[in-house]
Amino acid sequence: MVPSGVPNVSQIGIEKKEKRSQKYFGGGRKIAKNFNKEWPLHLLILPALIVTAIFSYGPMYGLIMAFQDFNPARGFTGSPWVGLENFRWLFSQDAFIRTIPNTLFISMGKIILGTLASVVFALLLNEIRITAFKRVFQTIVYIPNFISWVIMAGVFQTILASDGIVNGLINMLGFDNVLFLSDASIFPWTMIWTDVWKTFGFGTVVYLATITSMDPGMYESAAIDGAGRLKQTMKITLPLMGPIIVLMVTLALGNVLNAGFDQIFNLYSPVVYSTGDIIDTYLFRVSFTGMPQFSVGAAVGLMRSVVAMVLISVSLWVAYKVAGYRVF
Repeated sequence: MVPSGVPNVSQIGIEKKEKRSQKYFGGGRKIAKNFNKEWPLHLLILPALIVTAIFSYGPMYGLIMAFQDFNPARGFTGSPWVGLENFRWLFSQDAFIRTIPNTLFISMGKIILGTLASVVFALLLNEIRITAFKRVFQTIVYIPNFISWVIMAGVFQTILASDGIVNGLINMLGFDNVLFLSDASIFPWTMIWTDVWKTFGFGTVVYLATITSMDPGMYESAAIDGAGRLKQTMKITLPLMGPIIVLMVTLALGNVLNAGFDQIFNLYSPVVYSTGDIIDTYLFRVSFTGMPQFSVGAAVGLMRSVVAMVLISVSLWVAYKVAGYRVF
């Protein structure tokens, strides 16, 4: 006989079932209640979902070209299936193999130097006490970010030419002309520095917003303890900027295979293919110039997308572990 006040086994089992039922069905009722309240918002994003499905996911059917000897006249269903032959041919081409280190070098150079330039300029802007001057300088460095590379390429071709402004200054200093756009050893650095000049203003805005959100009391306490502006920057500002710097860099790693097609395509030439040709420009030439090889172009695009997906996933995981940032 079970002592009074002690629940028997059958009663405990019934209570567990009731709790489990409340958990599942109660959760379902909560979801239904939230949906009834939020359905206008779901309806609002429906057009965007439809457009994304049509223009982003629908074209993915064309990826089967990567495994076919695609013939536009025969279409997807009539073109012969070749399996991984396009990938084997691709990795047998020296021209493609050399685009991989070129892409990584230019991308990493842009990420590292771009981040450094943005952080340094944000720190310098923060030291300007006259608000009007700060806004003027911030606007000046931010404007190039909105200018197309088609326009900027024409500007750089003019100022970096043999008879351009930059070489004119170099000649005044007693040095020979520098072939910024036609010397294979200099061209990658030209791409890195011109991109940094054009885009570091955006990063500056992000880092400056981080600095202005810091607690002024910490700086006041440091000043009372005798710390100067430099020491305050090294001991307070930079450590507090650390998480956002790590976050921006790790997120940028997801685009490491995107070395800037618009920029390089508008500035490079065959004489610098050995160091300036990247995966995207090679993909364009193979797919759309000379004798178009749509299947090989699809193979390059598919490989690049898979690698980019892996890098983005890893970078988001690193951002969560290091900076506490998460998307989902």
